[in-house]
Amino acid sequence: MESRHIMITGASSGIGAACADLLEQGNHLSLGARRLDRLTQRSGEACCLALDVRDEDSVEGFLAAAVEANGPVDVLINNAGLARGIERIAEADGRAWREMLETNVFGVLNVTRRVLPSMLERGSGHVVMIGSVAGHETYEGGSVYCASKRALRSITEALRYETLGSGVRVTSVDPGLVETEFSMVRFRGDAKAATKVYANTRPLTAVDVAECVQFAIDRPAHVNLDTILVMPTDQASPKRVHRGGR
Repeated sequence: MESRHIMITGASSGIGAACADLLEQGNHLSLGARRLDRLTQRSGEACCLALDVRDEDSVEGFLAAAVEANGPVDVLINNAGLARGIERIAEADGRAWREMLETNVFGVLNVTRRVLPSMLERGSGHVVMIGSVAGHETYEGGSVYCASKRALRSITEALRYETLGSGVRVTSVDPGLVETEFSMVRFRGDAKAATKVYANTRPLTAVDVAECVQFAIDRPAHVNLDTILVMPTDQASPKRVHRGGR
């Protein structure tokens, strides 16, 4: 397989970092994250740059530097995203809602709309969205996070229609429970609350999800995996998790 320029947002930890580790060999990587110090600790020759997907100037600078270093983007992995808090609607002040929507929805759009034109012009490319089972089914205390991931599903579906016949592929990888820093972010650093999310069950790992991404982008050009919904064996839905010991 020919070397590709793979761009990954939110690459400093979790699924993004696992994708970078898995896809580094034989490819040119451009990695972006707000925590640049985490990226620069990596070994290898990836182009590591500061990136806040909510900030259009940051996105512009990231893309310009990445293209200068590695050429046109062949694969875009929109991984940057977060959940913040578990407030119910009547109890929330709205700040976390704005952060999630700006990152999970507008952030994806900010990056994709700048990368896509070159793919369309070349008649090839692959846009991968890291979604969530939360985009398929909602739960109490997760209204806006779930809404952001459901919005991402709609954006992804529209993108498939808009790129049909162009040679550009679009894939959504939607995981269930994954043990990463996700819950630490959601609970604002409360390690006890974060650990409880994964207690007595067997969640996915970031590598499990990264392998799904790798499988999708390595298919022949005429094959597109539209949606990969990947769940732990111990999970049936966001609200139904078997906790029988690990």
